[in-house]
Amino acid sequence: MSTFAILPVKRFEEAKGRLDPGLAAGPRRALAEAMYVDVLTALRRSRGVDRVLVLTADPGAQRVAEGYDAIPLDDPAESGQNRAVLRGVAHARELGATRVLCMAGDTPMVDPAELDTLLGRPRTADRYVVVVPDRHGSGTNALLLSPPDVLAPSFGVDSAHRHQVLAEEAGVAVEVAEVESLGLDVDTPEDLEALRAVVASRRGGAAHTRGMLNQLMRTNAER
Repeated sequence: MSTFAILPVKRFEEAKGRLDPGLAAGPRRALAEAMYVDVLTALRRSRGVDRVLVLTADPGAQRVAEGYDAIPLDDPAESGQNRAVLRGVAHARELGATRVLCMAGDTPMVDPAELDTLLGRPRTADRYVVVVPDRHGSGTNALLLSPPDVLAPSFGVDSAHRHQVLAEEAGVAVEVAEVESLGLDVDTPEDLEALRAVVASRRGGAAHTRGMLNQLMRTNAER
């Protein structure tokens, strides 16, 4: 079985707008890039992921992807997460993927070992969907599709439930898997505070994000 991860990434300067005005444009960009690098690092270290495809119009994100042995695919239209993922799925199939893991780029605490457990779990069905919800149980932070085109992704508000319904309507086996290190994505100031708390409570992991949060704290303390 060949598993490809698909990672759509917005332009860094446009990312995390919901963190404004608590976080200025420069720090938002730096934080988005740090989280992306930590997700790439985890995917590269996962034994269950064979290749990573990054869909992005950001030249910097493309260069970073190449540095982490990922395949950058230009997304000049930036037509949204779902279309970017579909394009990634089509490319993954062309390269021989038998399943895909659609990931969020703002889950910096993701643990490669937990990814390996998720990907290595025995499943009896050949056609299946695995939904990994966010910490609120509403959004989808990862979506495992076997085969890659078994379901058209429908990310967005309440997508965790929607993905389950779509799979059931298509007669496809569906599983909801709570993965602790994938539960926390960062969209709002509340999410950012939750991330700070998690980072402070643990040693190791998310090295780039951890460093960026420490830098932001030092900058605030100097004001």
